[in-house]
Amino acid sequence: MNKKKIINDPVYGFITIPSELVYDLIDHPYFQRLRNIKQLGMTHLVYPGAVHTRFHHALGAMHLMSMAIETLKGKGHNITEEEEEAVTIAILLHDVGHGPYSHALENTIVSGISHEDISILLMDSLNQKFDNRLDLAIQIFKGSYSKPFLHQLVSGQLDTDRMDYLNRDSFFTGVSEGIIGFDRIIKMLNVYNGHLVVEEKGIYSIEKFLVARRIMYWQVYLHKTAVAAEHLLVNILRRAKELVNKGEQLFATPSFNHFLTNTITKEEFINDPIHIQNFTCLDDHDIFTSVKVWATGKDQILSHLCRYLLSRSLYKIKVSTEPFDAEHVEELGKRAADLLNIDTQDIRYFVFTDTITNHAYKVNDESINILMKTGTTRDITLASDNSILEGLSKTVKKHILCYTKELNKLK
Repeated sequence: MNKKKIINDPVYGFITIPSELVYDLIDHPYFQRLRNIKQLGMTHLVYPGAVHTRFHHALGAMHLMSMAIETLKGKGHNITEEEEEAVTIAILLHDVGHGPYSHALENTIVSGISHEDISILLMDSLNQKFDNRLDLAIQIFKGSYSKPFLHQLVSGQLDTDRMDYLNRDSFFTGVSEGIIGFDRIIKMLNVYNGHLVVEEKGIYSIEKFLVARRIMYWQVYLHKTAVAAEHLLVNILRRAKELVNKGEQLFATPSFNHFLTNTITKEEFINDPIHIQNFTCLDDHDIFTSVKVWATGKDQILSHLCRYLLSRSLYKIKVSTEPFDAEHVEELGKRAADLLNIDTQDIRYFVFTDTITNHAYKVNDESINILMKTGTTRDITLASDNSILEGLSKTVKKHILCYTKELNKLK
């Protein structure tokens, strides 16, 4: 069987599957599951076109990785065929541990373990199935391999993961401000003392990349309606978990029920394969089917929340640079309790505050370094004459207040 297939991608055109091992990994159920997990979670409720999946994104990141490796090899850097295949596998599988609806399940149904941790567990499992042929890919993914630039291409502030999701998310949302010159950036990549750098003539492309990332966070990833939708789904899952812990029976698929009925620690998740088995059967369909059933259930709070989501009657959300007045929040809570006839302890499902943060660029060990014509390297914020970049390196924190729309109608 010819396994060197091509895939027609709407963003880049034809993507080539480079080897039989990569083909077999794409064909594996762990990876195929990503077809049923939206890349942007609930953001399609704001941008209707944003229904692309983690599957699309992983293939796109793999394609950009192939371009980056070709560029670096063309500049004389020694990258063996084994290393090339390994770094391709590392980026292909970087999101394989994501749960349904992106980050919504982290710290709700599955607590204390991140999608990165689960990705490593799944890569270890695949490594056993493929006779340890993923050893090098796992080393690169973890950052323990002797060539740091390979890990930086997978997980860094200028990795092919970020390059693809900015380009792809911009394409599917229609937010043109997120478009980046990925091909120009990749052509400007180089290696200096084992680390990934950008040649000085590519500095303006990096500036645009960082500005685009900041804009995409405020306009897409942290769009207030998308934030409201994700909080609503998180509260639905929290309420369902609370009810099950009290002994109530709720509809759920077998794999989803496993996580509703069990509180699993990170150590248990790692040591007992039953958790991974159930996790790899979970996707967006399990969650949304349950929400549809719960909307007509007996619990007033859970059914209310589910109907809000199904009808897109999301939380009213206000954003401020300062914390919200505690008395105002308390008053909204009292009104919610009276209107919905709920106990004080349940107000948190209908009125609550939280924070959101945006950091487009962090100055640290994984900084974006510019290779100057003098042969030295400088952090992008120092090499650039654009004063905006200094602001992009600062974390911006905003406060949000969410409450149900019924309260907005009351005087």
